[in-house]
Amino acid sequence: MASEYLKWKYRDVQRRETVVMTPAEKRKNWWHYHKWHVIIGLTLAVLCVYLLCQALGVGQIRPDYQVAYVGTDALPGDTAAAIERTFAALGEDLNGDGQVVVRLNQYASTSGADTGAAASAEVTLMADLLECESYFFLLEDPEWFQANYHSLCRLDGSLPEDGDYSADGIFLAWGDCPVLAGMELGRYSYDLLGETVEGDSGELVSKLHLARRGFWTEKTAAHPDGCAALWEKLTEGAVS
Repeated sequence: MASEYLKWKYRDVQRRETVVMTPAEKRKNWWHYHKWHVIIGLTLAVLCVYLLCQALGVGQIRPDYQVAYVGTDALPGDTAAAIERTFAALGEDLNGDGQVVVRLNQYASTSGADTGAAASAEVTLMADLLECESYFFLLEDPEWFQANYHSLCRLDGSLPEDGDYSADGIFLAWGDCPVLAGMELGRYSYDLLGETVEGDSGELVSKLHLARRGFWTEKTAAHPDGCAALWEKLTEGAVS
C-alpha cells in the first residue's frame, strides 16, 4: 500500500501521451534543430569548391601572352584594350583553349600623387617579376627600370652580365618598330572630374619602349618559345 508521502509526491504526475508526427512535421522539426549545421556545411563546401577552382584555373580566362606596362599614369582602358587586341592578332593560341588572349598588366605610380597607389603598383610589379608572369614590357623609362629591377634581357635574347645594370641594347622605341608604329589603336576616351578626356592612342603609346623579360633561372614565363616568336614579329624590321 502506497504511503501518504508517495501519494503526495506524485499527485500531479500525469501519464504523457505519445505524440505521433506526420512526415511533414518530422521534417520541420529536424530542420528547426539542424538548419545552421546545414547552412554552415554548405557554405564551407562552396568555399572549398571555389578555392579549388581558383587553384586549378577552372572558369578563368588564361592569357597566352602577358604584357607589363610600367609608367607614371595608367593607360586609358581603350588604349590598353587596343594593345591587347592588336598583339593578339599577331599571336597564337599557346595554351590550347581555342582563343588568343593577351593580358596587359598596368603598374602605374599615378604621378606620385597617391603614395598608396604607388606602393600597391610596386608590390604587384614585384609579384609579377618574381612569378615571371609578364614576358613583354612597355616602359616609359627603360633605363630607370633596368637599373632598379635588372630583369630584362638584351634584344638578341642574351642576358646582361652580373653587375651590368645599363639598358644598352635592351629596348626599342615604339616608333622604331614598324610593326608597332603601324598598329591602328584608335582613340581613347575617359571621364576625369566630370569632363571627358579624349585622344589618339597611337600618339599616347608612341613615347613608350618595348623590352622583354630575361630569365636567370629555370623559372620562366608561360610558353617562352611562343612569346619569343611573337617578339620576333613585333620587332621585325626594327631599328635599334
